[in-house]
Amino acid sequence: MTPAELSSTVLHAVRRAVDAGELDVTVPARAVVAPPGPGGCGDYATNIALQLARPAGQPPYRVAEVLRPYLVGVDGVADVVLTGPGFLNISLGGAAPAALVEEILSAGTRYGHADASDASDASDASDAPDAPDGSVVRLHCPHDLRAVVVADAVARVLRCQGALVRVTAEGFDREWTAALGVRVDGVGPAPVSPPVTVRPVPAPADPLPLGRDAARWALLHPAAHDRPRIGDENLAQREGNPLFRVRYAHARSRALTRNAADLGFAAEPGPVPDAPQELLAALGDHPRVLAAAAAHRAPDRIARHLVAVADAALPFLPAVLPRGGEKPSAAHRARLALAEAAGTVLAGGLTLLGIDAPDHL
Repeated sequence: MTPAELSSTVLHAVRRAVDAGELDVTVPARAVVAPPGPGGCGDYATNIALQLARPAGQPPYRVAEVLRPYLVGVDGVADVVLTGPGFLNISLGGAAPAALVEEILSAGTRYGHADASDASDASDASDAPDAPDGSVVRLHCPHDLRAVVVADAVARVLRCQGALVRVTAEGFDREWTAALGVRVDGVGPAPVSPPVTVRPVPAPADPLPLGRDAARWALLHPAAHDRPRIGDENLAQREGNPLFRVRYAHARSRALTRNAADLGFAAEPGPVPDAPQELLAALGDHPRVLAAAAAHRAPDRIARHLVAVADAALPFLPAVLPRGGEKPSAAHRARLALAEAAGTVLAGGLTLLGIDAPDHL
């Protein structure tokens, strides 16, 4: 069961409770499904009971108690545990990783894009871009390199969520396009229609000597209110550099595919009993992260999410291929598919940030 399917399952449970007369509420259009927070458990958690408590006229925990029987026993749901004021913590069956991996590999680097799947159903309405109806989101930034890079990344993320975007800047240097791949649609004062102003804390030094990929990462990885670090640490080929970890995890996943082909087998989604739950949760959370990054004009959320995916994937990758005289099995094919899914998410996220995802590193 994918996050989008689980979101639909939660809404169906609400509908069944309403039809049975146990809840008197209007079934919402969306149900938030995300990895459990502190104190949670299972694969995913939803705050739907807290959302419905006031219209239902009941405490959130009681609403959760009403909904739990409608979720337990559904195909793909292994258990539901109530925690906190009324969070429903959902554990999925063994086929859950296979469905998630299949969804990612089917969508490719467009996994999480609004036009690639309906995975955005798993997001809160507040995490949706505000112009999916054909209107234009207008971004305007000062004559500042970091502002232009952030606006360029925000535009990419908004477009992947179905929005039309126009970027203007008070000033623009042509070398920025050649060096960092940024572009604007117009130069001059802010347009008449109220734009969204993109004004991050400026970089303390010129990032152009870092090169396109490291410079963009240095400017995009920190939140807009944080001052970026512009130094050689962004070029270091070691684990202390988060950009290196992200790109290395992607390159390792691609190397595993090549090595598996040499051994005569390919990826095939299936149950992965030893799959790291942190990795599955991070992969399943990718559509929500993209939607939130678009809604809040915050590409740094994607950068930090990619670091989380890489850090969850790297310890798993050495166990993917057969060892010694071991013959490839269904388990190896399933592990390889999960590794490829992780690499796909990393490549897709880096692309949205305007950063290359090399197959060899």
